[in-house]
Amino acid sequence: MQQAALEMERRDVQDATAFAIEFQSSEEAVRMLIVDDDPSVVRLLSDRCACMGFDVATAATGMQAFLRVSRNKPDVLVIDVNMPEVDGLSVCAHLMAQDRAPTNVIVITGSRNPDTLDRCARLGASYARKGPNFWSDLEAALAEINPRLAGRVRRSGSTEPEIRRRPCVLLVDDDNDIHRMLSSRLEKCGIGIAYASDGHNALGIARRNEPAVIVTDYFMPNGDAEYLLTRLRADAATAAIPVIVMSGRHLSEATDQRLRREISGHPGAAHVLRKSEGNAALFETLKQFCGFEPERTGPAEVWSRSYN
Repeated sequence: MQQAALEMERRDVQDATAFAIEFQSSEEAVRMLIVDDDPSVVRLLSDRCACMGFDVATAATGMQAFLRVSRNKPDVLVIDVNMPEVDGLSVCAHLMAQDRAPTNVIVITGSRNPDTLDRCARLGASYARKGPNFWSDLEAALAEINPRLAGRVRRSGSTEPEIRRRPCVLLVDDDNDIHRMLSSRLEKCGIGIAYASDGHNALGIARRNEPAVIVTDYFMPNGDAEYLLTRLRADAATAAIPVIVMSGRHLSEATDQRLRREISGHPGAAHVLRKSEGNAALFETLKQFCGFEPERTGPAEVWSRSYN
């Protein structure tokens, strides 16, 4: 009986050793790059995927992701759609064009826009939608990518903290200083940022990213704020997005009324603000749409100077 017990213990040790070797081999073979501009999401994904047995590296922007993949292509790329400067799907498209795309791509998105999901399909990417089913979507995609780790993937943790969609603000302005100044404060409030330099580019970005609100300059090349509002309200995918118009110049009462008027049965501009008012009015307005507490460190007068 003692001999049988010793034999069972020996087999358990052998099985455990074999699993450890297989796990280590799989871990070394399956390199993952996680790309998201939200540090809390990166931390949750990194911890969980490391427990699943993936060798994890991270990037905070699309440009960082492009450079890291170009230098050392991972086996799996997990990338958020909505990021500043370069969105995740554009990164994937550029990598494919240069024949540098990883074999396996999982796109993280909070969007239900058919165009976004269609772009994922055209890129041959899986996707995990931020929300209640995020972890099950992600685990299913990862288990399909590496069946050897399927069991490990599904046993990776008993708790599943929710990955929620991060509120996104689309900034439309041809002034890069305004982009940098606004994005710095918004990111401290936990808000995602998308950029466009004019009304024409803003239309496509708004359809793909589904921002919680659009903040746009009035005077821009290739489509001013009135052009942008008219086009947004004519498209069912963007018709309901609130728009805040800002201008460093005085706008006439007639222009103000045109911006606020109803368009195709949808509201016009939610607010029309002067840039010289500083950040207080803008951030109080954004709080209504994004549900954040303004980050109050730093003198408000800096914002007034930046807008002048």
